[in-house]
Amino acid sequence: MVRNYFKIAWRNLIKNRSLSFINISGLALGMAVVILIGLWIYDEITFDQNHENYDRIAHVLMHKTANGNKRTRMTMPFPLGNELRDKYGDSFDYVVMSSFHGDNILSVDNKSLSKYGGFMEPDALRMLSLKMVYGDWDGLKTPNSVVISRSTAKAFFGDVNPVGKSIKISNLLNVFVTGVYQDIPFNARFNDLEFIAPWELYVTSYDWVRYARDNNLWDNNSYQLFVQIADDTTMKSVNTKIKDAVYDNLPDYSKRNHPELVLHPMKDWHLRSNWKNGANIGGFIQYVWLFGIVGLFVLLLACINFMNLSTAQSEKRAKEVGVLKSIGSSKRQLINQFLSESFLVVVLAFMLAVSLVFLVIPAFNQLADKQIIFPYKNMSFWIMNMGFILVTSIIAGSYPAFYLSSFRPVKVLKGTFKAGKTATSFRKTLVVIQFTVSVILVIGTIVVKKQIEYSKNRPIGYEKNRLVMIEKVTEDYEGKYNFLRSELLNTRAIIEMSESSSPLTDVWSSGGGFEWEGKDPNFLTNIVTVCVSHDYGNTVGWNLVKGRDFSRAFSTDSTAFVLNEAAVKYMGIKDPIGKTIRWNNQEHQVIGVVKDILVESPFESVKQAVYMIKYDNTNWIELKLNPNKSANESLVAIKTIFRKHIPNVPFEYQFVDDAFSKKFVAEERIRKLSTIFTFFAIFISCLGLFGLASFLIEQRTKEIGIRKVVGASVFNLWQLLSKDFLKLVILAIIIAIPIAYYGVVNWLNNYEYRTEVSWWVFAITGIGALTITILTVSLQAIKAANTNPIKSLKTE
Repeated sequence: MVRNYFKIAWRNLIKNRSLSFINISGLALGMAVVILIGLWIYDEITFDQNHENYDRIAHVLMHKTANGNKRTRMTMPFPLGNELRDKYGDSFDYVVMSSFHGDNILSVDNKSLSKYGGFMEPDALRMLSLKMVYGDWDGLKTPNSVVISRSTAKAFFGDVNPVGKSIKISNLLNVFVTGVYQDIPFNARFNDLEFIAPWELYVTSYDWVRYARDNNLWDNNSYQLFVQIADDTTMKSVNTKIKDAVYDNLPDYSKRNHPELVLHPMKDWHLRSNWKNGANIGGFIQYVWLFGIVGLFVLLLACINFMNLSTAQSEKRAKEVGVLKSIGSSKRQLINQFLSESFLVVVLAFMLAVSLVFLVIPAFNQLADKQIIFPYKNMSFWIMNMGFILVTSIIAGSYPAFYLSSFRPVKVLKGTFKAGKTATSFRKTLVVIQFTVSVILVIGTIVVKKQIEYSKNRPIGYEKNRLVMIEKVTEDYEGKYNFLRSELLNTRAIIEMSESSSPLTDVWSSGGGFEWEGKDPNFLTNIVTVCVSHDYGNTVGWNLVKGRDFSRAFSTDSTAFVLNEAAVKYMGIKDPIGKTIRWNNQEHQVIGVVKDILVESPFESVKQAVYMIKYDNTNWIELKLNPNKSANESLVAIKTIFRKHIPNVPFEYQFVDDAFSKKFVAEERIRKLSTIFTFFAIFISCLGLFGLASFLIEQRTKEIGIRKVVGASVFNLWQLLSKDFLKLVILAIIIAIPIAYYGVVNWLNNYEYRTEVSWWVFAITGIGALTITILTVSLQAIKAANTNPIKSLKTE
């Protein structure tokens, strides 16, 4: 019986080739999109699961309350690690203090490479369950040791075992390789960690870290802390225990912002990383849900095509059903037959979908910044897809099966059968659903693009074009600023050079303790601090609003402040020039005010900031390239001079505009993905509309012939055949607009700096939907209207 079901199903597919092609290709596209989205979602939700105990690992964060608002930061005081071990040791398996990770210069003999890494306590290797190629998890217990990734080992030592080999970190620290670990998978927080050096080496090698240890500094937050909680406890209970661990140890004058510790579980690092006023408000998880819903909608659109075309063919299949029922076929047998047809179509579509996914996955990885591998060896994947095929078969084939099997044989065989209003209404409803979903997706995609463009075009307060940043990753740069600046200016490769403590695209330091005349004693300050050289303003091209820039002509500028406009507003100072601000037991005179420089997120307000001259606390070099020379020519000259004065450090740089563009990477990626998925949604909808229009016009061939004979023009016939579809699409637009408006407004509320939802977005989307409908239907309508009426009426 089953064999006969599939034989009949195959014959019907061959008999109706065009509609079968539309059904299979539409379903295949829908299923391909769902498979791609499914693989993407799986990659997102399995982030960090390469670590064996990822559900018990946490990053310790700190809430601080100032002026009624809670801020959440990841910086911790030096003594906290020992405090958690000594007082709350039963709650943890591991407590690991860590430096902030960054680019460092690793050197072996005459070979120097920039590698990303940092310093961590010895238990880091066990906590992260790193897969060791050479050595073991005790590799960081020796102070002058280092463990490196396999790719780092290969870069320096080839394929030999490097354990015992010597490496120099930052041209300063001599260490020996004690272990090599497998490169951490791409979908992990620590995936770019290329080396780990011992925490003890960090403490003993840097004066400011050693000072924090020796003086037990609880109010200096400059480090990270990771923990793994014990098996017999929970994140919530441990969180409650340690909440006041910092507060209880602070001197009274530092308790005003009431610091509270909070554990941020590793399972939430990637998808739930956003905090607002002390509460976790999600993060990238919203895009996982969004694309999950988009995938289901795209599949639904493909299933709608199948249902629409199947019910539209009801009159052709009516006699078949009537004959089968008259010779004894039960309704259940007919339902099984039609579900078998659905299953065959879905299987064929799935085979085509898998082929499409296999072909496009490299391009998809590049677009989505992933390293997804098609899991063709994974049995769970295929088992899951079998369920996917069955569910899709039921969704796509259930209504046609029950509808077609309900025909009464007496009416069918007498020739009095006609598809009822229920079937027609159902088809119209499905078309409305298709275009409602498509219109919502288009509006969402336009708003995402509009938000990105709006943020890209906001004033940033400096001139980022032809501006280059170089990080001072070793002490080799110390004391060489004037030599470098003088020689670089002489080459005319640059027009100005400066130094700063923070890059132009990030905040590296902020603090409190600022006092000024008229300040409310209860107002707690937190202001971004940037140390710069005298030439900073000219190099970056900041815009002075009041006062003057730093100048070597004024010796007093060594204690002067330049404020940004946000700081002036934050302090409530009406005329800031000449005013005195007290900070770190020293008085600083305000000499200038500059327009706000956008440093952090382009979707948020600029933070209040002060700039000061301090040459001994700079980490970055800024170079303004000569506009009269090519960038390549200038960079060659710059590289030559840097190699002359700093020969042991690889010359690495980044353009500021490239660094700034990276702030939009996540949103740009979401925009591109949503654009592609929206295109497929519209294409699938149009494919179904094309097929449905073709079938319904075919049913009215003789009517069209008669109308032409009695004088109807091509335009009259086109209007007659198109208006019903246009009505459905207009209804879909009316339904879609309020739903889309609600969705995009809620999404935009996630951004402090956001665009407006303009009326033209809805207008252009509606006009576009109507235009696409007209073009799709017109291809068949005009073809039918131009057909010779003799051909359509000759059988009458």
